[in-house]
Amino acid sequence: MSKFVKNLVTRDIAGRLEGVADAVVVSTVGMDANTTVELRNELAEKDIHMLMVKNSLARRATDGTSLAPAFEGANGPVAIVWGSTDYVSLVKAVVALDKDGDKYDHFKAQCGAMDGEALDADALKAVSKWPSREEQISTLVGQILAPGANLSGALIGTAKGLASQVKQIMEKAEE
Repeated sequence: MSKFVKNLVTRDIAGRLEGVADAVVVSTVGMDANTTVELRNELAEKDIHMLMVKNSLARRATDGTSLAPAFEGANGPVAIVWGSTDYVSLVKAVVALDKDGDKYDHFKAQCGAMDGEALDADALKAVSKWPSREEQISTLVGQILAPGANLSGALIGTAKGLASQVKQIMEKAEE
């Protein structure tokens, strides 16, 4: 590949990854075209993008960005995976596909970059166990609403008891 073509490909990769802060690097070496298309479609349903790149060109394209550490331990042709609602959801999807050896046996999560720091395969597995953004929001909303729900339950319970006692007193008074 001539230097001119390498520069074109590098600029294309840099353009596609513009605005991407966190990503995961995966290996798909040995995967046939049909399986790759099936994988891309499955990832696209989750709003996840995948770009096959040559390792050295991706390293040049991401030099000086927060994605640069992702390629420190990458070897050979790799694919960059980014997107989803948040990074934890992305890592959860990638690790789940990596574990699913029956469907995508050549799909391996190699490393990644989060907040400008490199993550190896073991760190990616650890991140996949974190709660996703939606899970954190639902937990937070539950914690915010719990005191109000407890207070309203206590007030309603007391008012019911008081109304019941007033009703019994009125019934006795009528007799």
